[in-house]
Amino acid sequence: TFILIMNLDFPLDHIRIVLSHTSHPGNIGAAARAMKTMGLRSLFLINPKLFPDAEAEARAAHATDILERTTVCTDIDQAFDQTVLAAAVTARPRELSYDVLDARQGARELIRHAQRQPVAVLFGRESSGLTSEEVKRCQIAIHIPCNPEYPSLNLASAVQVMTYELRMESIEQTRAAFRSSPIQSSVYQPASFNELEALYRHLEILMITSDFLDPQKPKRLMSRIRRMFARARLEKEEVQILRGILTALGKR
Repeated sequence: TFILIMNLDFPLDHIRIVLSHTSHPGNIGAAARAMKTMGLRSLFLINPKLFPDAEAEARAAHATDILERTTVCTDIDQAFDQTVLAAAVTARPRELSYDVLDARQGARELIRHAQRQPVAVLFGRESSGLTSEEVKRCQIAIHIPCNPEYPSLNLASAVQVMTYELRMESIEQTRAAFRSSPIQSSVYQPASFNELEALYRHLEILMITSDFLDPQKPKRLMSRIRRMFARARLEKEEVQILRGILTALGKR
């Protein structure tokens, strides 16, 4: 017999729970409590209506330390800064959706990327969820399967479901790493949110300059390009190659 000591905190510390435009401070506190029970510590808020707030502290119970470390952001770029994967937790089907995973599949993908660098899990407004523009800024979409006759999860409950799945996946991947050989043939280095956004801006500028894209009538071209590259899960070196190609073409 042996004792397996698992370092769950390592990947979980790299996961950001991001709440966008939260209306009720009590939900922020309840989300913090859900996070702490599952070992997550990093909470980001995008333009909350009320924070800090006494109701948030009351609902957090013994998770006020999460609230004290919370990062308040003015926009999604700040919340996703330096992340290598962002997941939109959404219940609404969209005509132009990215890969849609269930909570367990999404947790597996997030933990895989969180082994070395930060990732983000984005939750939307209590009343209307995430906007289409917010979903477009993510690489994957996560749907929590619910009873179709009553598919209603409040914000804190959705956070609790996802943080539970993330913890369970962290346990499973740690066990798998223990069983497998420590020697790896290559090290996967995913491109960061910032690097991908720079690539999209570079590509968009060249498409406008070459008259391939009409900025007055862009339609869904950039959305489709984002979707294509989101499926590819580009690595840092691949983004550098693409940027190099675009620079060379731009000189012509």
